[in-house]
Amino acid sequence: MSDPLFDRFGREFEAGHVLFREGEPGNVMFVIQSGVIRLTKHVAGEDKSLAFLGAGEFLGEMAILNAKPRTATAVVEEGPARCLVIDAQTMEVMVKKNAEIALRLIKKLSKRLDSADALIEILMHRDPKARVLLALVRHAEEYGEVTEQGIALRSTGEDLAKQVGADVEVADQLLGRLRRLRLLHVTSDGRPLVPDLSRLEEFIEFLEQPKQPGDV
Repeated sequence: MSDPLFDRFGREFEAGHVLFREGEPGNVMFVIQSGVIRLTKHVAGEDKSLAFLGAGEFLGEMAILNAKPRTATAVVEEGPARCLVIDAQTMEVMVKKNAEIALRLIKKLSKRLDSADALIEILMHRDPKARVLLALVRHAEEYGEVTEQGIALRSTGEDLAKQVGADVEVADQLLGRLRRLRLLHVTSDGRPLVPDLSRLEEFIEFLEQPKQPGDV
């Protein structure tokens, strides 16, 4: 069945294709119909993964809303990715004519602000293991893929470490400990998998409890 929107605005991108780069001027936004897009930002000489976006998400809107350069790089993580490519004028017309589109845009932007606040809260922890552990839960909740075995992450231990400013060795040690406790598994393609998110969150709550005199 033909998709009129895709026929008019759609493009398909293979895995590894760069939609836009950090610092470039932006005059279009992308609405993802299928595939996964990774957002990264260059910080202290390294590319840090910010988010993984899938079907129904959009990206690149800030550059055309405030006429500023792109604040991140967008790469197709899982392709082919089908996207609607919308320029500033078309988006303005859509928002003016369709209140539902405007409401969805506001909700998505609000969700991203919440996500940014959560990341800031994680970065405030002085213990790098705590930062990695909290980032693991955040990625499972926001970007994980639900499977029969649990929630599979698209992020590697190295991704988590880079995002929260921790050494990769610290992340590897933590993930190894979680595997020994059976709070974390590994998928057949090597991705971290959380079999029971509630158990992992309970483990974090236990670690955050204040120690009582006599506790070991």
